[in-house]
Amino acid sequence: MYKIFCTIFISLFSYGICSAQTADSLKLTTNTLAKQAIDPLSPSKAAFYSAVVPGLGQIYNKSYWKLPIVYGGIGTGLYFYIDNQKKYNDYRNEYKRRLQGNYNANDPKFGRLDNDRLIRAQRYYQKNRDLSLVITIAIYALNIVDANVDAHLQQFNVDDDLTLRPSFQYNEFNGTYQFGAQLTYKF
Repeated sequence: MYKIFCTIFISLFSYGICSAQTADSLKLTTNTLAKQAIDPLSPSKAAFYSAVVPGLGQIYNKSYWKLPIVYGGIGTGLYFYIDNQKKYNDYRNEYKRRLQGNYNANDPKFGRLDNDRLIRAQRYYQKNRDLSLVITIAIYALNIVDANVDAHLQQFNVDDDLTLRPSFQYNEFNGTYQFGAQLTYKF
């Protein structure tokens, strides 16, 4: 039984190795990397587009996968800004009513709170509202910076004339490994 299993396993494995190469895979290909003209205005266009409409710079750079991140971040920040503003207004309006003498002890939301707690809640939601605004503006600015950097990196030279290769060598004298990096530039 063991011999039959090994024979079937080896025959299937060798069939996969033998059938993996075709005549077309042995053909040498020529250098398919074409030099692209560098557009120096491309990064500024991407940043401008992203500043006008968030995510438009990422579309210009063909980085479509970043759109949900941009809109998710800005949308989340705006949601928390609006929610904290609404809660701040609720506590502020209740505090104003109490200053006018309209106090309802049976109110399920504010009936148990005294004036000091209403003031602290106003400060809390105002602080969170302002923090949400700052975070939303930071995400908007990161959107612009990302579009600019991505456009710059698309023009980066990545052909074989410039390589960085790590090197690992075993030192037989003291029995340790030596690590290094080699930067090669071909003219």
